[in-house]
Amino acid sequence: MTLPERPAAASAPPPAAPRRRPRRTPLTWLRGGGLTNLLFVLPMLFVFFFFSWSPIVQSVVMSLQKTNLIVSEWVGLDNYATVLSDPELGRAVVNTVYFALLALLFGFPLPLFMAVLMSEVKRGKGLYSALAYLPVVIPPVVAVLLWKFFYDASPNGVFNTVLGWVGIAPQPWLSSAVQAMPSLVLEATWAGAGGSIIIYLAALLSVPPELYDAAEVDGAGIWRKVWHVTLPQLRGILFIMLILQVIATAQVFLEPFLFTGGGPAGATKTVLLYIYDKAFRNSLGGDYGEATAVSVLLAVVLAILSWLYFRLTNRWSTT
Repeated sequence: MTLPERPAAASAPPPAAPRRRPRRTPLTWLRGGGLTNLLFVLPMLFVFFFFSWSPIVQSVVMSLQKTNLIVSEWVGLDNYATVLSDPELGRAVVNTVYFALLALLFGFPLPLFMAVLMSEVKRGKGLYSALAYLPVVIPPVVAVLLWKFFYDASPNGVFNTVLGWVGIAPQPWLSSAVQAMPSLVLEATWAGAGGSIIIYLAALLSVPPELYDAAEVDGAGIWRKVWHVTLPQLRGILFIMLILQVIATAQVFLEPFLFTGGGPAGATKTVLLYIYDKAFRNSLGGDYGEATAVSVLLAVVLAILSWLYFRLTNRWSTT
């Protein structure tokens, strides 16, 4: 007995040939509305170039000149060689790094800490948010002058009076080379913490509440919930806030300019204050070429730091 033959399996259809993309030509670009899109974007491109890239190009050109905006002389890289060999710039860099480290040590974790505490409050959260943001609303110059009054070194100064209540002697504050920079950081932290607190409060709303519920079931307290739930969930916004604070502290100018003018004995002279002195402190007209050279160097350093930072954070975020 012979078994019936099985029908032959249907052969698979040949793979379809890849579809060729139509060739782009100027005519197809015009028919697709390319000219209309270009005319629509052109004013924005012009404004962006005029107000963003044009000043950058002009600054690079000015950094290669010796000029007081009246008389200009092409000197090439001499301005860069002059400022890099200036010991005053080295001290300004050290002071700026010191300010940035103090600001990161105290000013970076404080807004997050305050935001976590405020997120746990059941009533009056809006009032606390308004009070936290109030220093940001105050004009910066007014805030600095107000704190300068608080920092009065006499026994009748506001802060020295408070210290006297607990038996601490009056402090020199801004007139001390040791205490001047921490005093500036304290005011800068107070003035800038409000904006960071509001950002962190908004970011905390995106954390799924189920994670906190699961942590409570496991017996976690508030600090363990912050460490194991809040911080990992806010890792992206923390990275962004960190680089923004590094850039802001590297360009600090208002506090040392209004509080101490760079003193005492140059203890609070930062890079931007050094640039200001190069450009404007000379009554006959400063050397804008050297001042611009320092500005270009600062921009390059910050760009390199930002690039390295984002490369590292992208690698950490994928692991």
